[in-house]
Amino acid sequence: MTNLTLISGVVGSLVGGVGLFLLGMGLMTDGLKLAAGPALQHILAHSTKTPLRGLASGMLVTAAVQSSGAVTVALIGFVNAGLLNLSQSLWVLFGANVGSTMTGWLVALVGLKFNIEALALPLIGLGMLLRLTGAGSRRGALGTALAGFGVLFLGIDLLKNTFSGLSTEFTFPEGTGVRDILVQVLIGFGLTVLMHSSGASMAITLTAAQGGLLSVQGAAAVVIGANIGTTVTALIAAIGATPNARRAAAAHILFNLLAGSVALLLLPWMMDALDALRETLGMAAAPAANLALFHTAFNVLGVLLIWPFAAQLAHFLQRRFRSVEEDEAQPRFLDMTTLAVPALALDALEREVRNMGGIALRTVRSALLVPVPSAASLARNQQVAARLNQAIADFITQLNRAGMPADNATRLPEILRMARYYEAAAELAVEAIEAAGEVETVEGIASDASFRNQAHALLDQADPTGTLADTASLDASLRDFENDYQIFKAELLEAGAQGQFPVAGMDARLRAASALRRALQQAVKAARMLGANSQAAPADAPTATGV
Repeated sequence: MTNLTLISGVVGSLVGGVGLFLLGMGLMTDGLKLAAGPALQHILAHSTKTPLRGLASGMLVTAAVQSSGAVTVALIGFVNAGLLNLSQSLWVLFGANVGSTMTGWLVALVGLKFNIEALALPLIGLGMLLRLTGAGSRRGALGTALAGFGVLFLGIDLLKNTFSGLSTEFTFPEGTGVRDILVQVLIGFGLTVLMHSSGASMAITLTAAQGGLLSVQGAAAVVIGANIGTTVTALIAAIGATPNARRAAAAHILFNLLAGSVALLLLPWMMDALDALRETLGMAAAPAANLALFHTAFNVLGVLLIWPFAAQLAHFLQRRFRSVEEDEAQPRFLDMTTLAVPALALDALEREVRNMGGIALRTVRSALLVPVPSAASLARNQQVAARLNQAIADFITQLNRAGMPADNATRLPEILRMARYYEAAAELAVEAIEAAGEVETVEGIASDASFRNQAHALLDQADPTGTLADTASLDASLRDFENDYQIFKAELLEAGAQGQFPVAGMDARLRAASALRRALQQAVKAARMLGANSQAAPADAPTATGV
C-alpha cells in the first residue's frame, strides 16, 4: 500500500509539474509574441541577407519568444509570400534549433538555482496586474509573459521536488552500453512525442538528473532523443501543408536527425570534452548545467556539419513536394544564358508574357462559366500568373544589369506593362468569381447569355497563345462587348427594382460583371501592345536557343 501511495504521489506530482511547465511555456510564448508585435516579422524579413545573419536572427528570435514553432510558422509565411527564398529560410531554421536550447539554460541556471517561490509568485502577481490593467495592449501581453514565467518556474520547482530523494527508490536506465543508450534515447523521444514539447522533456530530464535519477551521460542520451522527437511534430504539421511548409519541416527533420546522430556517435567523447570545458570556465559540476551545455553544443555542431551542404540541401528540397501550381509557375522561356544577347532575351521575355497571358485568360474564361467554379481553383491560376510576373520582372532586372542597347531598352517598359495587364486580368477574374459565388444563378435575365458569349468571343481574339486579331477588330469586339454589358447591367437593375431578383443577389452579380468587364479591358490592352509589335514570335515557335 505504501509503494502504491508513493507511486500515485510521484505520478500526480510529475503530471502536475509538467502541466504547470507547459501552461507557463504557453503563456510566456503567447505573451512574448504579442509584445514583440511586428518586431518578429521585421527581424526575420531584414536579417537574412547572409547565412550568418539568418542563423543569428533565428537564434535570437527563438530565444526571445521561446518558441521555435512560432519562428517556423512566420518563416513559412515569408517564403510563401516571396519575401524570403528557401536558402535564406534554412539558416533561420537552423538558428531556431540552436535558440530553442535556451529552455535548458533557463531550467538549469534559473529554475534550479533560485528560491522558486520567492521568484515565481511575485512574477505571477506582477504579470497578472499588468494583464488586467493593460488588456489588449503590449503591456498586457508583457504581463501574460511574466505570469507565464512564474507558472513555468512553479512547474520546474514541482518537478525538482518530485525527483529529489527518489534516487533511492528507483532510477532510469543508466548503463553506457549500446542497448542502454538506445533505451535512453527512446525515453527522450517518447516524452517529446507524448507531450509535443521538447522543452517539457528537457525540464523533466534536467530535474531528474539534478535529483540523481539519471547519470549525466544517460540524461544526455535522453536529451538527444527529445531533440529527435521534435521531428514527429514537424512531420505531423507537414501533412496537408503547403509545399514550402513541407520543405521547412523536411529541413527541420534532416537537421535534427543529423545533429542527434552525430551527438549519439560522439556521446562519450563529447561529455569528456564538455567536462574539460566546464572546468576551464570554472563552472560548477551541476548536472543540469552540463546537460544544457551539451544540448547547445550538439546543435551548434549540427550547424557546423550542415554548413557546407546548405546550398545543395536547399536545391534538393526545392525539387521536392512540388505542387502543380509551382510547376506551371516556372518560366518556360526565360533562360539566363540569353542575357548576353539582348535580342534573344527580349524574344524570351515576350514569349513568357504570352505564356502568362494564356494562363490569365484561361482564368477569365473560367470565371464566365455557369455554374461558377470554386474561387480556390481560380486563385491557383492567379497565383501562377503573379509568380510569372515576378519572374519576368526579375529577368528584366538581370537584363538591365547586363547592359543593352538603348533601342532595345525602350521595349522593356512595354513588356512590364503587358505582364501587369495580364496579372490584373487574373486578379479581376478571381474577384468576379468571389462576387458571383454570393448568388446562385441569374434567371430571367435574357442578356446574360449574350454577355457571356460576347466575352468569350473577345477573349478568342485577344488570346496571346493563338493568332491575335488586329487592333481594329479588337476595338470593334470590345465595343460590342461593352454594349452587351450595358444591356445586361440595365436588365439586372430593372429586375432588382421590380423585385424579380433579390437586391443582394443583383448587387453581387453586378460586381461580378463589372470585374469581368475590367478583366477583359486589361486583356485587350495587352493584346493591342502585342499585336503592335510585329517582331513578336508566336508562343509555340522555336527560338534560336532552343528554349
